[in-house]
Amino acid sequence: MGTSLLRQLQDHEGDRVESYQELESLLQGQDGCLPSGVVNRLIAEASRDMRAAQGVRDEVKVAAGDMLLALARSHFHFVMAELQSQLKALGKEPKEPVLLSLGSMAGSYALRCLPFVGVTLPALHAAMSQAGSGRVLRAACCVLEQWSKGVQRCICSPEQGSCPGPRAAQLCDDFYPAFCYMVANWLGCEEEEDKQAVVGAMAAMMGLLLQGKQHREQAWQQLPWLLQQYQEVQDTSRVSKSLSYVLEILEGLGSPVPEGTSLAISSAVHRQLSGVCKEPGPAHRALLSRCFVLQAPACPEETLVFLQSQLSAGSQAGRAAALGLLGALLRADTPAVREKLPRMVEAVQSLSHDPSPQVRRAVLEFIRELLSSGCQSCWPWDVLGHVFTEFQRASCSLVPGWVLPWEDAGALRALCVDILGSLDVSRRGMPKLLWPRLLHYVVQAQYSDLVVPLSRCLRALLERLERGCEEEEEPGAMDSQEEGRSPRECCWVMVAEPSQSRERAVAALQLLQALQSRIHGALEAAWATQIPLLLQQLAGSPETSLGSAGEWEQRVLKLLRASLEHIQDKAWSVNLSRELSQQLGSSAPGSWQKLFLYKALGTALAGCQDLVHVQGQVLRFLQEADLVELPEAQGVVSAVSHAAEGHFHLVLDTVLMFSAAVTRGQLHQTATGWTVRQQLARARATRAALMRICGGIALRAPREQLLSRLDSDILGSILRLFRAQPRDLLLKLALVESIRSVTQAVGNCGSFELASRQEVMCTLLDWIEKEPWDCLAYGVLQVLSELSKLRPPLSREEALSLLAVCCRIVVSSPCKGQVTRRREAARAAENMQSLHRGLLQDLGQLMETLLEAESSSASLEDVLHVLQGWLRSGKEQEKERALWLCARVLGACKECPELMGGGPGKQLGSLVGLLGVLSSDCLAMSRQMAWFCLGSLLQMQAKATQEVPQAEEIRVLCEALSSPDPRAVVQARGTIAKALCRCIPPAQATDFLRAALDSRLPGRAPWPGVPSQWVFTFLVECREGAGQQISRAICEVLFVRRSTEELRQLLPLLLPSLLKCARGTLGMERQLCSRDSWRRPGLEGLDGLEEKPCRVFLLALELLLDKCMEQKWMELLVDKAVWAQLEDPLAHAEGLQILSRG
Repeated sequence: MGTSLLRQLQDHEGDRVESYQELESLLQGQDGCLPSGVVNRLIAEASRDMRAAQGVRDEVKVAAGDMLLALARSHFHFVMAELQSQLKALGKEPKEPVLLSLGSMAGSYALRCLPFVGVTLPALHAAMSQAGSGRVLRAACCVLEQWSKGVQRCICSPEQGSCPGPRAAQLCDDFYPAFCYMVANWLGCEEEEDKQAVVGAMAAMMGLLLQGKQHREQAWQQLPWLLQQYQEVQDTSRVSKSLSYVLEILEGLGSPVPEGTSLAISSAVHRQLSGVCKEPGPAHRALLSRCFVLQAPACPEETLVFLQSQLSAGSQAGRAAALGLLGALLRADTPAVREKLPRMVEAVQSLSHDPSPQVRRAVLEFIRELLSSGCQSCWPWDVLGHVFTEFQRASCSLVPGWVLPWEDAGALRALCVDILGSLDVSRRGMPKLLWPRLLHYVVQAQYSDLVVPLSRCLRALLERLERGCEEEEEPGAMDSQEEGRSPRECCWVMVAEPSQSRERAVAALQLLQALQSRIHGALEAAWATQIPLLLQQLAGSPETSLGSAGEWEQRVLKLLRASLEHIQDKAWSVNLSRELSQQLGSSAPGSWQKLFLYKALGTALAGCQDLVHVQGQVLRFLQEADLVELPEAQGVVSAVSHAAEGHFHLVLDTVLMFSAAVTRGQLHQTATGWTVRQQLARARATRAALMRICGGIALRAPREQLLSRLDSDILGSILRLFRAQPRDLLLKLALVESIRSVTQAVGNCGSFELASRQEVMCTLLDWIEKEPWDCLAYGVLQVLSELSKLRPPLSREEALSLLAVCCRIVVSSPCKGQVTRRREAARAAENMQSLHRGLLQDLGQLMETLLEAESSSASLEDVLHVLQGWLRSGKEQEKERALWLCARVLGACKECPELMGGGPGKQLGSLVGLLGVLSSDCLAMSRQMAWFCLGSLLQMQAKATQEVPQAEEIRVLCEALSSPDPRAVVQARGTIAKALCRCIPPAQATDFLRAALDSRLPGRAPWPGVPSQWVFTFLVECREGAGQQISRAICEVLFVRRSTEELRQLLPLLLPSLLKCARGTLGMERQLCSRDSWRRPGLEGLDGLEEKPCRVFLLALELLLDKCMEQKWMELLVDKAVWAQLEDPLAHAEGLQILSRG
């Protein structure tokens, strides 16, 4: 294989790079040696390529050198001899590939290169003077660096071979001429790559020369030059690597350093870490710290003095860098530095209040190292307390004189959490340090975000103490340190907010579980099953739903109530409520945590057996809380309401007593110096809070105790507080909320009758009547809907009055354009439009509630009667809203037949006629809703009677109204119209015709033929045997219209329909009447008439023509016997011709 590859190289066949690479792989895998002839030819071929000035690519030269390096594994002397010959070629500049290969030989075979040092270094020294180009210079530096490091490894590693002192000194002498030449000629290079190469070579030779005493001083003399390169080169990491190499060799020698050297190194390293020129990366920072740690043991006092000077007088970056170097020294834990540790901690403590985020972060990093080291020197400074203080400062994002950016605050908080999470409690002395401090901080709300690491540490400490692993600690001392520091009142908040962090909630529950016996001995039975169940729910996947935040909160409060039930300890429960009260003061106003603490405090009071304490706490809430602030007022309402669960009568009596004082104007503890306006605002806020408290008490009170005091005490107090200032906005909101709470409390009380319900509804309706605009946004309609469900039932008159008032307020409220003109604000108009949509929803819900309530006498017919008045409104906005409500009610009745009751009843005819006109309204939305109403009416009739097509067919027909195909829509509308006209009772024909033909109806359709189509359809589809009633209806409609012009407009509408109906009934003979009967048109001629089936339509036609035509023309029709001919099947056509000519 090797021979064939050699032949390819000699014959210049194939890719030479691939051939060399294959040879390299072959040589690296062979254990034996190639024949000497093949080896010589391979070396010659590779040497020729490496020396070629032109015609050979650099890739080929590199591949040839790599092949020679692999060949040297088995034929080292052959390869070295060839490289030496190339190096010693007189009068020629050494080739770069040759030098690189020579350097690689020392890097790979250092021990085997030792015998060749004496011949290689002089030849290399001679060749250095001929190195003209930058690439050759860098290659020569590479040779010097590799050979120096190779020799150094051999000297310092006895296992690689014995290198006695004289031999080491001789090797240093061999390198010294090249070192001197480089110092004299190459230290002033200007190219960046040349500088980097020279730095590497110089550092390697300096490290080697430090081994021998004869040249050590000359090597030290070049250290300032090496440090100066930090300012000369762009990539300073190469300088740091070289400096680290020299210092590591110095550490192994243990020889003293010249005076001032340590300070120079410290200054250079500190300058780089300070980022004066360029911020170093993480790897470079670690390398610089390594350099500093390596030099510190040589002059520890000098190093510490330097760092102290930087901490006290340096820049922010300088102080941070000095702190980082102190942490590196602490981490190294060398004996010389350990003695200086107290001074180091004292120096760092002086920066504990530094406002710079960079310095604060560096102080925390130093504390991390300090806690990890376990050194006792740190205990005089409460470093753990500083971590918590720093966390709180970062949480506030505000330092005196310094506004902390959000990114820095987040980084500091994360660092504090990481430090606490990395605490090693197994170190000796840590329980004594951590136990009291962690218990102290875990009960404070501002450190709730740290509960995860705190819970882990405390549980580990408990486990360690229970195993008795801390021999030096006395159990009694630990118990005394624990006294007064129980996390019982803080963990509840963290458990109750899994939406913020499930991990934090789990940690808090686990901490409670671990400390249950130390919190109270009775809790083990209460928490044996409850806490594992909550932990199991939290352990689900993040996608697992825990229910709403309120539901999970109730589970936590339930656990708290169960805990208090098992602890029959009056003093303990009193202390718990006091601790919760104290924690309230430290919570952020308006925060979720504070609102939950109010609920937890109320729950604690509900389980407290000290009634005097409970009453005192409730009074303190009412008297001292800033009820003007809405979050505080909400918190007080929650606390008092939850307290009423366990002490209903006591809490209610206390609230009523305070309410009476407020009503009389006797506010307690009014702050001195308040203005009259402030006192009035406090009075209003107090009344509003008391109203909400009464509602909350009703909502949470035991049902068996509530009902006896609901009317006179709770509702009575709410109404009295409201009537003190009935026009006040805050009290209006409180009234709605409190009444809603009361209705929810009474909702499931079965046959209980709320005696004051009518008084409450009258108060609300009076408010609506007087101030309609104010009531719109407060949910009054929702409250009225809830009240209408209660007993005693509403009478029909009360229900109709309620509907009339609410419809008038909602339907007639100003439109968007009016609001915009009045307020001159487009945003206000948009808000009002959104408000109208919500109001329509509430009013629709109220109508449905009245229909479905068993106690209500209102029917669908009543609701439709109220809405029809608004469907005839002359304002498009009002008509559109009424249509929406009608569609809502009819749609609900269609889906729920129980709401239909007796159906539309007497309103069907007029409603169909009215909706028929609106089905061709100018507004597309109105047309769509009108047809929806008509379809709903048809479906309702389909379920109530058997005179229309089947319900499923009707449903499909109504769905076709929203079809994208116009023809399908027209066909569906026609079918619906025919079916509805068949449903109209004959007795309601007058109502239908009046509604359909009412020319005074505002917003008449742009297509006048649409009403006539409905009339025609009605006349065609009218029930068999109903002719007399329909004819009477037509006559009544015509008789009430006195305007000839108006009737002439109707003539083209009715004439074709009446003639067609008469023609369809020809030949159905009955008793004939004299022709004189046609001379008495009017309603009285219809009463005693036993007409032929066609005569009813002809009589209506005669009445219409009599009002539209002059008398002479009517007499002419009688003289020519037109009416008799129209009645006669044989002469009907002739009568039509005479009528048409007339």
